[in-house]
Amino acid sequence: MTWMILGLVLFVGSHALQALVPAWRQRQIQRMGDRPFKAVVSLVALAGFVGICWGYDLARSMPMVLWVPPTGMRHVAALLMLVAAWLMVAAFVPGNHIKARLRHPMVLSVKVWALAHLLANGNLEDVILFGSFLAWAVLSFRAARQRDRLDDPRPSATSAQATWVAVAGGLAVYGVILFKAHAWLVGVSPLGY
Repeated sequence: MTWMILGLVLFVGSHALQALVPAWRQRQIQRMGDRPFKAVVSLVALAGFVGICWGYDLARSMPMVLWVPPTGMRHVAALLMLVAAWLMVAAFVPGNHIKARLRHPMVLSVKVWALAHLLANGNLEDVILFGSFLAWAVLSFRAARQRDRLDDPRPSATSAQATWVAVAGGLAVYGVILFKAHAWLVGVSPLGY
């Protein structure tokens, strides 16, 4: 569990700089330059991600059950994950209505993903992992919305075609995760088999 927590501190901390310490972040960018700063933050985040994966795998080998979620929560989580997939893909499709309306669909995707996994899992390592990401997403979204109020509030041009691409892409990503990738990456099928 120690490696997972250390990994979370590095990964989530590196992603929370803009939300928690924007002035310090800006000073470092001015001192180091944009690309070197991003390179250092990326290396820290990568080290954190490795720590999260390794630590979570170790923690799962000796789970500490806090509660057993009702079976129905798996279904709720599966539905929320469809929403998370739509939001994640919408973050990368230019000109779609979802991104224009919500402004930060990737952060919202992480928020929905974390909530879905908290609802479906009751082990201590799950609560720490997904709770940390949920807390980061809440703080990050709040900070991003505050920045939005200072910037131009007008959304960019959108098209129905781009929105449909985001929806179809999200559905495809969801299908791959649901039927193959989750079991392959995590060793657990969301479908229960």
